[in-house]
Parts: sequence; C-alpha cells; structure tokens
Amino acid sequence: MSDLTVTAPGTPASATSSRPGSGSGTPSTPLRDTSRPRGRRWWSEIGWRHVVGVVAIVYCVIPLLYVLSASLNPGGTLTGSNDLFRTVDRANYAELFGTDFPSWFVNSLLVSSVTAVGTVLMGGAAAYAFSRFRFSGRRATLTTLLLVQMFPQMLAVVAIFLLLLALGDVFPALGTDNHLALIMVYLGGALGVNTFLMYGFFNTVPREIDEAARIDGATHAQIFWTIVLRLVAPILAVVGLLSFVGTYGEFIIAKTVLQSSEKLTLAVGLYQWASDERNAPWGLFAAGAVLAAIPILVLFLFLQKYIVGGLTAGSVKG
Repeated sequence: MSDLTVTAPGTPASATSSRPGSGSGTPSTPLRDTSRPRGRRWWSEIGWRHVVGVVAIVYCVIPLLYVLSASLNPGGTLTGSNDLFRTVDRANYAELFGTDFPSWFVNSLLVSSVTAVGTVLMGGAAAYAFSRFRFSGRRATLTTLLLVQMFPQMLAVVAIFLLLLALGDVFPALGTDNHLALIMVYLGGALGVNTFLMYGFFNTVPREIDEAARIDGATHAQIFWTIVLRLVAPILAVVGLLSFVGTYGEFIIAKTVLQSSEKLTLAVGLYQWASDERNAPWGLFAAGAVLAAIPILVLFLFLQKYIVGGLTAGSVKG
C-alpha cells in the first residue's frame, strides 16, 4: 500500500514537506555554534576589554596606595615615599589628632550633611511643584533655571563675598567666616541642576496615585511627604550623595567665605599644610587625606543600590 497524505483545505504545500530525518525533503537547519570564542576572535571581542579594565584599575589604585604608604611613613617626603610601604608606622595618625584636623573634619561633615539634606528637601519640593502643578510661567522658570546653571558658581565668588560682607552687618550669622553663610551659598548654587534631575524622576511617578490619595482626602503636603518621597527614594539618595561629595571637597567658595583656622573645612585646612611644597608635612597631609576619604566610601557603600537606578530612571520621560 502506498502512503497517503491528507492535506487540509487551505494548507500550503510547504506544510506537508517531510520532517528532518524522514529521508526526503530539505535537510534540517544546522544549529549555531554557541561555543566560546577562542584565539584572535576572543581578543577582538572580549580580550581587549579586560586589558582596558586592568589598566584603569591600576591607574586608579596606584595613587591610593602611594598616599596610604606616605601616611604610614613618619617624617616622609614625596620623593621619600616612592618605595611603597617601606616603613609602616601610625605616628602620623596619632599626631594628626593634636592639630586642627578634628575640627576641620567635624566642620566638613556638618556643612556637607546640612547642605545635602537641604538640597534634597528644596530640590524635591521644587521638582514636585513643576511636575504636578500647572501654573503660568512654569516653562519659563524651568528654562531660566537651566540657563543659570550653565555658568559655574565660582564666577560669582567676588559677588558672593561682597554680598556676605553686606549681610554680615545686618545678620552676623550670614556674614563671612560663618558655616551658615557657606551652607546658604551651597544651597543656592545646587538648586537648579538638582531640580532638573529630580523633575525627570518625578514625572515617572503615575499621577493616578496622587488622584487616588486626593479622593481619600489627602492634601498635597501629605501626598508629597508620605507617598511621593517614598516612591522617588533612589533619586533622593543620588542627589544627597552628589551634594555631599561636592560640598565635602569644595575649595574655592569655602576658602573665600571662611577665614578662622578652627572654622575651616577639610579641603581648605589640608591645603594650608600643602601650600609650602618644600616644608609641607606630607605625612600628616597624606594621613588626613586617608581619613577624609572614609565618609565618602561609607556613603557610597550604603547608597550604592540607589545610584544606578536614581541616575537612569528619570532619563526616559520628562
């Protein structure tokens, strides 16, 4: 008996072709070679990336090891620290606490922390207003903030200094050589760019959440503090981190505003030690730099899960 193939009406002829292994019809498509690339192909696709990564790591790690080695070398100089970890002694760290370094450290933490918290609150409130409310001059205000941020804050150093001198005659707390005045200057300079950064993230939060909360009787303040801020926690962490790092190591404005030795920040205080290159206490300077980096490292480790999400989530809708 011959084999009969029953074809349903409307079925194309290709559908009745024999399956692979039946001995007739077109041969089956060979599977792709999924093996890992080897030899020259591996170097052209993957290997060069490893080389770039290793070079970048070495480029970043060697200066850190050099500073750490210099901090453990009592009485060492820059040229005398070329032999890494030739001498390991904690004398520089012990001597460090007999100087003004502890007060500089506390001043930097105080100024940076208050600035970071103030930046998050001010920027978050402004971004919420621009994102949720519709008022006349909204787009013009956003454009003005963007244009103002194109000019670096250091261009206004002379104007800031003269303004603080005048304010000091009326409000001594806002005059020169005061931490509050320095914080106010930092807050004003960071408001525009952080508002734009938060604005894009706030737009990703559905408005239906606000509408549902208003139906339940919540006010705008309750929606902002109890709902929206929790949903935008990643961008708040990123803005706070960037603000803390930026003010923690800022030098020009802090040098202009602060004069008293006990009120200096770390950047200005350590610069005083390194201003005289021939007689500078490089061991103390290196020890102070190592200790000054600890808060930044701890903050990055604590907030690292928010950094990537906070920087990218608001970039696709605005």
